[in-house]
Amino acid sequence: MPVGELCTREVVVASRSDSVREAAQLMRQHHVGDVVIVEDADGLKKPIGLVTDRDLVVEVLAEGIDPESIALGEIMSTELASIGEEKGIFEAIQYMKNRGVRRLPVVGQEGQLIGILALDDLLDLISEELSGLSHLVKNEERRERRTRL
Repeated sequence: MPVGELCTREVVVASRSDSVREAAQLMRQHHVGDVVIVEDADGLKKPIGLVTDRDLVVEVLAEGIDPESIALGEIMSTELASIGEEKGIFEAIQYMKNRGVRRLPVVGQEGQLIGILALDDLLDLISEELSGLSHLVKNEERRERRTRL
């Protein structure tokens, strides 16, 4: 399954000039733990960074910095890990593991933001698949018992 089919399409975005306070308000309003920083390029929103709730705590609040006085561009992750929408789930898992990230912006062929893939999305999918396999094994055992009786 391509990650473009699994990713969340409603992504909370902000610009590098938005304040940390604005990002925190967006995260609270949308019940998310991250904001993708985008730039408009030829009418497309292209991801250039990511700010997580942990970034807000560690980089701003713990340092005693006024959240209104610092822009997201100052704390965003600039080495953004993203993945093409056509890539497979196992490629995404491997990429997340290698990069040490829990979230990946999903991009289209022109680099435009399509969605976001979170570790939670992958865990939900894998647990559903494992549950299905477990039911298959149980059903097979029942069928085998019935045929032997």
